[in-house]
Amino acid sequence: MVVRVSPPSTELLAVDRVSEHHNSVAAAQAGVGAPVIDYLPGRGVLVVGFLIARTYSEADVAANVPRISASLRRLHAGPPFAGRLNMFELQRRYRALARDRGMRMPSGYDLLAPIAERAEAAMTAYPEALVPCHNDLLAANFLDDGHEVRIIDYEYSGMNEPAFELGNLAQESGLSDGELAELVIAYYGAPDDRLLARARTWRAISGYGWTLWGVIQHAISGIDADFWGWAVDKYETAATLMTASGFDETLAAAAAPPSHERSRS
Repeated sequence: MVVRVSPPSTELLAVDRVSEHHNSVAAAQAGVGAPVIDYLPGRGVLVVGFLIARTYSEADVAANVPRISASLRRLHAGPPFAGRLNMFELQRRYRALARDRGMRMPSGYDLLAPIAERAEAAMTAYPEALVPCHNDLLAANFLDDGHEVRIIDYEYSGMNEPAFELGNLAQESGLSDGELAELVIAYYGAPDDRLLARARTWRAISGYGWTLWGVIQHAISGIDADFWGWAVDKYETAATLMTASGFDETLAAAAAPPSHERSRS
């Protein structure tokens, strides 16, 4: 068994423990997550079964795109999750908290706000249908039992677009443009310029939003970890993507209607 006791401070990071429990059970029912053994409401205690498996590195993620895609399709087709993760709204919530508490910010962070606003307009034009998403797919949340890739840790899980899941995964493991394109094809079953553009946009915007997770952790956490360095790395990567010469073209492609909508117009 694995017992996790979460501190009350995680509420500042928008973690809903009731939803986490519900979604962990749903992920187990989908055959992707670990079995849930017990949960103590109000005490931050979640008990899950121990999975005998190998934890992935970022290199493992890049080397196992088809298998990861198959696991994501099972998760996304499984029982609905509680809650909804909207990265634009979460970023605003985190930024307000950081502002109210006078937290240190990476230099130039707010200068990217107009680009984030353009991205939000593009992504809300023709959104994908929402599915149960993990939303925090760093490499260490993938476990390979030799048969299937399992996914653990549903703190930030909730309904979301599949393209967010793919873009955020690419952001967390530093996938190249080519590897992200491979991931999109493996997940959707065919190349699609619009969906690839949406995944690319979410890759940038998720990094922009999660930067503030590191900012807040740097200010409040008692864990001996370099959260500031983590936040700066996220920000610099996101800033590079958001200010790249082709990002406006990516947003235009992401905002286009899906092919079935275009055929009716």
